[in-house]
Amino acid sequence: MDDPEATADPYLRVHAVNIYVSDQERSLRFYQEALGFRVAFDARVGAGHRLVAVAPPDGTAVLTLIQPEPDSPQRRLIGRATQVVFVTEDVPATYREWRKRGVRFHSTPRLRRVVYEQAGATPFPPATVPATVNRLPTVWGGVFTRFEDVDRNSFALVSFDEVSRAVEAERRAAMDKLEADRRAAHELEIAMQVQARLFPQRMPAMRALEYAGACVQSRRVGGDYYDFLDLGQERLGLVIGDIAGKGMPAALLMANLQANLRSQCAIAVEQPERLLQSVNRLFYENTADNAYATFFYSEFDDRTSRLRYGNCGHLPGLVLRNDGCVDHLAATAPVLGLFTDWECPTSERRLCPGDLLAIYTDGITEAFNDDGDEFGEERLIAALQVHRGLAPTAMVAAVFDEVRRFSPEEQRDDITLIVARCRSG
Repeated sequence: MDDPEATADPYLRVHAVNIYVSDQERSLRFYQEALGFRVAFDARVGAGHRLVAVAPPDGTAVLTLIQPEPDSPQRRLIGRATQVVFVTEDVPATYREWRKRGVRFHSTPRLRRVVYEQAGATPFPPATVPATVNRLPTVWGGVFTRFEDVDRNSFALVSFDEVSRAVEAERRAAMDKLEADRRAAHELEIAMQVQARLFPQRMPAMRALEYAGACVQSRRVGGDYYDFLDLGQERLGLVIGDIAGKGMPAALLMANLQANLRSQCAIAVEQPERLLQSVNRLFYENTADNAYATFFYSEFDDRTSRLRYGNCGHLPGLVLRNDGCVDHLAATAPVLGLFTDWECPTSERRLCPGDLLAIYTDGITEAFNDDGDEFGEERLIAALQVHRGLAPTAMVAAVFDEVRRFSPEEQRDDITLIVARCRSG
C-alpha cells in the first residue's frame, strides 16, 4: 500500500536565488529604488555576516544578495548573465519606468515567438525551429528584453501572451477575493454588533424571581433568540426562539421576529393569545414561504408567582419543582410563520419557592458526543438539578460547560438557555 505521506501534495515553491554582488548596501538601494523590490529579510548571521534578500512586489520568490569575500571563488560570479527571468504584464511600460530610474537594458523590448514541439512540448528559439515544426501552431508569443543591476548581473524581462493573461487574471481574482473577504468581514462584524444589541440589555427587577439567560452561537451570528420583556403591571416576559437555519439568513429572521414581538408586546398582559397571533401573522407576511421559528412565550406575574405560557412548536419548558418532580410545559400551538389560520392557546403554572424554570433550544439537547449519543433532556435535567443551588447566571454557565464537556468537538448549533428560580419567602 502506498504511504499516504509520500503521495500527499507537499507545500513546495522556489524560495531564493543567489545573486552575487560587490556591495550589498549599494545593490540593496538599486533593487529597492530602481526596481521597486522590497526587503524580504536583512539580518546578521554567523560571525556577523550580513544576510540580505529582496523580493519583487508579489513576493513569490526572493533574491539573496551575497557579497563574497575578496579572495573567494564566488567573487568571479559577480556580473554574470543569470538565468533569472522576471515576468511582467507589460514589458514596454516596465522598460520605460525602469529606464527613468537608471536601469541599464541590453536592447529595447522586441517581439519574439516561441514554438513548441507537439510531442515533447520542447521550446525552440525562432532561428533553430525545424522545418517540420514550422507548420505547428504558435503557442506563445511575447515581448523580451534584458536588464542589468549595478554589478552587471543580467536578467530577462518578458511578457508572454498566455502568461500575461494568466498573471492578470490571477492578480484580479486575488484582488477581487481580498476585497470580497474584507467586505464580508466588515459586514459580519457589523452584523455581530447589531445582533448583540438585540439580546436583552437590561433585566427588569422582580421581587419573587431571579433569572438569567445566555446564547452561544455556533457561527458568529445565528438564529437563536431570547429576551426579557417588561410587560408592566409587575409582569416579566421570558421568551426564547429558534429560527430554522443558521448563520446570516437565520440572524436576519431572528431580528425580524424580535422586532415583531417587541412592537406588539403592549397587548401581552391582557391578551397573550392575541399577541402571539399578531406575531405569527407578521412573521408569516414578512418572510419567505419556508421560513419558520419555534417559539416559547411565558410571562411571570410577580404578585402571584403564576407563570402563563404559550409553546409554539418549541421544546417543552421544564419546571423543576422543589420536591424533585419535573413538570413539562409542552407545545400548545404549531410553529410560527407557516400558517395564517393559526391559534395559540396558553396555559398556566404556579411557581412555588425554590421551583426552577428552564427554557432552552435544541442546540443543548441535540449536542452529540463521539459515540453519536445526544446530550438529551435527561442530562439537561440532571445538570440543572446538580447546579440548581447556584445563582442563575452561574447556573447557565455551568450547564454550558456540561454540554461542552459532553460534546467537545466543533459546536454544530446555537445553544441558548434561560433559567429562572422562584425566590423563597
